[in-house]
Amino acid sequence: MKSNTFSVSKVYLKKKTRIEALVMIMVLCLMIYSIAEWKLRTRLEEENETVPDQKGKPTKTPTMRWIFFIFQGITELITQKEEEIEFEILNMEEIHWKVLSLMGEKYENIYL
Repeated sequence: MKSNTFSVSKVYLKKKTRIEALVMIMVLCLMIYSIAEWKLRTRLEEENETVPDQKGKPTKTPTMRWIFFIFQGITELITQKEEEIEFEILNMEEIHWKVLSLMGEKYENIYL
């Protein structure tokens, strides 16, 4: 709540029910965030793998905030040629594929 990650200071709610709903959404987001972090760290440990941290040093305990930051430059290009629509993922590097493979096949398929 104190970090600027949630930007709660910009939200003005008066009704108690809306405040409770916002808190519930925030708790669910944090739960999903921590599960993803746990899953990635567990897989890194099982596979005896590492990913680079902010300083470029290998780590087995990255934060999801750092992983999300790494994925920031990824974009999807959609082109249409006559009746056919093509989708292409741009700016994917080896580290991105490594993280996705550690997270599981479902995650890789999203980017294929």
